[in-house]
Amino acid sequence: MAWLTIDREKPIPLIRQLFTELRANILRGDWQAGQKLPSTRKLAEELKISRNVAVDAYEQLYAEGYIESRQGSGYYVSAGIYLEQHARHGTDAILSISEASTDSTTSTIDFRSGVPALELFPRTTWGKIVQRVCQDAPLSAFGYGRPEGRLELRQVICRYLYRTRGVQCRPEQIVITSGATQALTLIAKVLLTKGSSVVIEDPITQDIQTIFKATGAVLQPVPTDDLGLVTEQLPGTEAHPPSFVFVTPSHQFPLGGTLPIQRRLQLIRYARETDCYIVEDDYDSEFRYDSAPISSLQGLAEERVIYIGSFSKILSPGLRLGYLVLPTELVERYQNAKWFSDLHTSTLDQLSLATFIEEGHLEKYINRVKKLYRKRRQTLVHALERTFSETRGFRILGASAGLHIVVSFAGIHFTPELLEKLSDAGVRVYPVEEHAICPGRHTDKLIIGYGNVSEEKIEEGVKRLYSVLSF
Repeated sequence: MAWLTIDREKPIPLIRQLFTELRANILRGDWQAGQKLPSTRKLAEELKISRNVAVDAYEQLYAEGYIESRQGSGYYVSAGIYLEQHARHGTDAILSISEASTDSTTSTIDFRSGVPALELFPRTTWGKIVQRVCQDAPLSAFGYGRPEGRLELRQVICRYLYRTRGVQCRPEQIVITSGATQALTLIAKVLLTKGSSVVIEDPITQDIQTIFKATGAVLQPVPTDDLGLVTEQLPGTEAHPPSFVFVTPSHQFPLGGTLPIQRRLQLIRYARETDCYIVEDDYDSEFRYDSAPISSLQGLAEERVIYIGSFSKILSPGLRLGYLVLPTELVERYQNAKWFSDLHTSTLDQLSLATFIEEGHLEKYINRVKKLYRKRRQTLVHALERTFSETRGFRILGASAGLHIVVSFAGIHFTPELLEKLSDAGVRVYPVEEHAICPGRHTDKLIIGYGNVSEEKIEEGVKRLYSVLSF
């Protein structure tokens, strides 16, 4: 049947391919209402496929109403099914999308920030723990849980944060979330209303801006420099006080500065004078390569700071596990907000993570991947310095930490057209400017992530970057 195309090399199941082809014929009107379809046996013989494939495709068409069955006679096209201008490329698009995604992962070097080395995820250890937890967990783990999360995990996180980050809290102050994004959404839901204001670093992740603005709140941007938030430019205390100040003090995103103690104390004084909170997003500070991780801001003023942590960049974004450490007076409000958001985070995943941390696997894993990230960072820095050493105004920004660096190319503006040229050359980079609240100050800067890029690809990616920027 020349009008049907089945390709066994495509990563799409044969049933789905056949169903899509048959549906397209019906929607285009190639098959008229009442027309009989070939028997499944004949279809299977001509396409050289299993008859079960043909049967399943027909049953799917029948279930969705495209065809009808007449007892003892076979299948016929249902009446009233014709979609004008339904072209065959609708079918091809499904296949081409798959091809494009496969091609892009092999040919394009993607310097996306914040992605850990996915190939190093400790699958074997994690799998054994998940299996053990599933077998040994109490019956309560398989029912509805508390919105704040399992006590076992909150106790483990409490000890871990105090030991590694100097966070001062009790397990009762922790709410487990489905990643940092949910933590940010809960903060917005509880503390922001239409017309309220947020003092926030500029630039800062576009997603965070979107979450806060969706409540109707007004952003009050404060610029950042090589040391993070410029606290001297905080809004005057006589103005309408903000609901909170949002900062990434240990490793500012994206510019990479670390907030010094003088600015931290000034920020705390500001929060006390304006009677607002500080939201501390500690997204990747475990990975610091020239010193131990920086102590948290929360440890200096636990009554003022809402601390956000996540395991997405430490372990895997696929786990969707994060947490909030809250001042005591906010705990109940956040528990309620979490309950009405998604009831609770996956209990078995929480228990697995608690075991993973408690048995020492997390810190062993962090020590292991830090060596890799340090090496990848050095490879990237050396490749950039070697390649662009004679480029006027070339500068690498940010502390020796995290999973990305920022590079400034004075005189070059990373417009959409230039970024498209880079993409065509097989290298994907990300402009700082797209995270700017006040536009125009960072058009010459790129964010280059290295956590999930091999050393060979880093070297090749820098060459491709140079091939476009050396015009």
